[in-house]
Amino acid sequence: MQTVDAREQMIEQQVRAWDVLDARVLEVMRRVPRELFVPAGQRYRAYADDEVPIGHGQHMLRPSVAGRLLQALLPLAQESVLEVGTGTGFLTACLAACAAEVRSLEIFPELAAQARENLRSWGARNAEVWDADALRAADGRRYEVIAVTASLPVYDARFERRLQVGGRLFVVVGAAPVMEARLVRRVAEDRWQSESLFETVIDPLLNAARPEPFNF
Repeated sequence: MQTVDAREQMIEQQVRAWDVLDARVLEVMRRVPRELFVPAGQRYRAYADDEVPIGHGQHMLRPSVAGRLLQALLPLAQESVLEVGTGTGFLTACLAACAAEVRSLEIFPELAAQARENLRSWGARNAEVWDADALRAADGRRYEVIAVTASLPVYDARFERRLQVGGRLFVVVGAAPVMEARLVRRVAEDRWQSESLFETVIDPLLNAARPEPFNF
């Protein structure tokens, strides 16, 4: 199957089928060549609704989950985005296609370096990748949009505090076999609202807090 046909099939049978209906999101996923961001040995899986392994025990988000994330956040052309967990840079590229700028944090230097090369090859000029642990790095900035691409076993309020008022955060909370994707909005300087979006399972964020063990 030709790449363009495979990409369209992914959009129609996986992304749209999972209630991703926003025209702008679907167009961005058509424009960004997912195969460019998949490790060479895994490119036959670029358009499968699958978590593609990328090394270090990490995986790319399934296209359907990536689509739901983009639809929930809907970055605008004038907005700044913080991404936690660059991976190969595919979602970074999709966010960059929507927003004014994207700053992405990746804890594994090898993945960060490859993501930079992938983004350069695609031509994303408004995205930068930092080698950093997002739980320890703080640049003092606030963002209109924050996308956390790994799960938090326990919700961590540090990310919501980095939102501008009116900003929104996508985060997945919990542990397998069921995790909850949430959209968190900062509606005032000291107030946030959280909306449950869907259930999924994704890799946990490295160094994230774990629940206290239950002792009988």
